[in-house]
Amino acid sequence: MENQNLPKKRKRDRWAKRDTELTILTLPTVIWYICFCYFPMFGILMAFKNYKMIDGTKSFFYNLLKSEWTGFKNFEFLFTSGSGALVVKLTLLYNIVFIILGIVIPVALSLMMSQLYSKRFGKTCQTLMFLPYFMSWVVVTYFVFAFLSPDKGLINTILVNLGKDPVSWYQETKYWPAILIFLSQWKGMGYGMVVYLATITGIDNTLYEAAMIDGATKFQQATKITLPLMKSVIIMMFILAMGGLVRSDFGLFYQVTKGSDSLYTVTETIDVFIYKMIKTQPNPNMGSAAAFLQSVVGCGLILLSNWIVKKVDNESAII
Repeated sequence: MENQNLPKKRKRDRWAKRDTELTILTLPTVIWYICFCYFPMFGILMAFKNYKMIDGTKSFFYNLLKSEWTGFKNFEFLFTSGSGALVVKLTLLYNIVFIILGIVIPVALSLMMSQLYSKRFGKTCQTLMFLPYFMSWVVVTYFVFAFLSPDKGLINTILVNLGKDPVSWYQETKYWPAILIFLSQWKGMGYGMVVYLATITGIDNTLYEAAMIDGATKFQQATKITLPLMKSVIIMMFILAMGGLVRSDFGLFYQVTKGSDSLYTVTETIDVFIYKMIKTQPNPNMGSAAAFLQSVVGCGLILLSNWIVKKVDNESAII
């Protein structure tokens, strides 16, 4: 009788033709990840070694393995520098602002886009907002310079015509926090808006129809139906964004500002600091150590954020 109550073991399914097709379909992606994501991780060893060309006739891997182990010595420059506190503070403050605005602005835009009656106008707005995402920071740098050039920039030209003194934009620090935040959101809000808009389009329309019958306004529909059903996606985007809390966009903070030393008090983030250190003291070991530390801390922040979310709302956690 006891054996009859035990659940029967599920027979293993045979390999089907559909499995072969799906495997072949995913094979290029798997190969790409192995070659460009996992295989290069072998270079992590450089963070713990004093890499030198011991034998010029041998490969990079041979010289790396034969180089001297240094332990955590390559990490010391990140903590012994006098500007370390400023670098960490700027990186964290900028990223906190980027994360908050990177959620609020795209969610608000996606809600407004979903309420447009003209689909053609809505598609046009989506395309125009998404276009900056494909532009590199090098291109954006030239656009910014066209506006902020001390000599013939558009803004200074307008100021001179109005009888005011021109501004040395690349020497004044007080303007750049707002400029950098604006550029970051201008470039990335289109991508976030498309993600949230895709979530909104997947919501069942009968919920809105029932709300309209009950006399709910558009604002009430957004706050009582749309936002609660978007909660899981918003939390997922927040958790993933936490992984970049100790990273900074090098193109935004260095290229857009033309690498101006006068702006270091508002642009010296971790990535810019590492670049300048390696530029003055060419040492690939320090760069590898810094990247490794950022990856470890970023992974830890994602796991910590997911753990906190899991304690509050288990269904919204991504792991």
